[in-house]
Amino acid sequence: MMKMEIQLKTPLYDKLITYSSDNPISFHVPGHKNGVIFQEKGRPIFEGLLKLDVTELTGLDDLHSPEGVIQESQKLLTKLYEVDTSYFLVNGTTVGNLAMIMAAVNEGDVVLVQRNCHKSVLNGLQLSGARPVFINPEYDVDWNVASGLSVNSVQSALKQYPDARALIVTYPNYYGMVYNLSEIIELAHQKNIPVLVDEAHGAHFIAGGPFPSSAVTLGADIVVQSAHKTLPALTMGSFLHFNSKLVSKSRLEKYLHILQSSSPSYLIMASLDLARSYVGTLNDLDIEYLTEQVTEFRRCLGNLPGIKVLSYENDEGDLLKVTIQSTRGMSGFELQDIFEKAGIYAELADPVNVLLIFPLIKVGISYPLVEIISRLRQALLSLEEQEEKQKEFLPLTKEGTSTLELSFGEMEKREMKKVDFDQAVGKICAEMIIPYPPGIPLLFPGEMISEEDVKQIVWHLNKGTRFQGGELLREGYLRVF
Repeated sequence: MMKMEIQLKTPLYDKLITYSSDNPISFHVPGHKNGVIFQEKGRPIFEGLLKLDVTELTGLDDLHSPEGVIQESQKLLTKLYEVDTSYFLVNGTTVGNLAMIMAAVNEGDVVLVQRNCHKSVLNGLQLSGARPVFINPEYDVDWNVASGLSVNSVQSALKQYPDARALIVTYPNYYGMVYNLSEIIELAHQKNIPVLVDEAHGAHFIAGGPFPSSAVTLGADIVVQSAHKTLPALTMGSFLHFNSKLVSKSRLEKYLHILQSSSPSYLIMASLDLARSYVGTLNDLDIEYLTEQVTEFRRCLGNLPGIKVLSYENDEGDLLKVTIQSTRGMSGFELQDIFEKAGIYAELADPVNVLLIFPLIKVGISYPLVEIISRLRQALLSLEEQEEKQKEFLPLTKEGTSTLELSFGEMEKREMKKVDFDQAVGKICAEMIIPYPPGIPLLFPGEMISEEDVKQIVWHLNKGTRFQGGELLREGYLRVF
């Protein structure tokens, strides 16, 4: 109870409110001068926020050298997650991933990386000049997605690459799937290898209850979380937690100073202060209420025509993630289109699934679940007469580990050209091919292109998948070295 009472405090937000209530006159940045100077059409929406959109004024502290309210807020975050030190990030989890990688590895170091990682992880490896070895994840046939790492695959990689300097994993995956991270961390630590975790979708796991264990409680060295994904924080607001004897904290802080904006948003930081307090004060009644609401929502969804709700193996996964599929042979994109015509916007669609992220509601907070189900029932009426069909998918078959054919340095020296898909097999990819969302690369620059890779690209194109990178894909070309 005492821990929860402490988490009621919101020192940074409170200080901003006190500052604003004094009606200060601005002769400092930003140029809107506390909202006095602003485009008139935007004033009704932005006016209240602009009063809190300030800079490093007396009493408001400095993110890059915190001594006051920002330091106090970050200490409350540290207490909640029970780590050595926690940090606010205003450039999203991307900057946290870059900083933790730069802090942990050097040029030429071998780094073991879960293959279904976010593109920011590869960008961090490129900046560091490290040599990535990709560990292929398990594949879930029912969901048609890459899930997590097996203990055996990590064990095999550690034996194959005994000189590895770090292990980078993604936990949970975008769809809320988890795996035996505890044993994997233990294996790595036995060899003095730090474990760096992109836990973008797990900031709320610290609430316990029906949620999986957070990587911070499982002993990971550095964990980065997108607070804005599941907590009530502004977009780009993230947390980084440091809890390592194997990585230099001063080096981590050096890269946070280099990579984060020198003009951090006080709005984002204040929202992080509030979001930390929100999750830190969830109680048993809140968790019980949330669980009941999600369970009922899933039940009602499952009764709608033409769709089914997927379940985690052994019920081990994120309660907030609700993944559905069409039982009428529709792609996830087609199903998403039906949802959007009903005014309901999902987190993502892929060729098979639609992913919904349920809000982290507390007792007393209502969400229009009855209206949502009513809208969807009406929108899905046209599917009632359609026969159920087998879903169509193309499973990933990559196993074991894989490496890049060229170092990042060698790639910089090579020329690129475009080739037809049928000419690309056996050549070295020169671009990142990313089905988006969820932003997990299908091909990395420097990686040998296989026949399976080309099949995957063609299948995604036929299903209507959007890509980041691969500007020439829809014309039938890949860039190669």
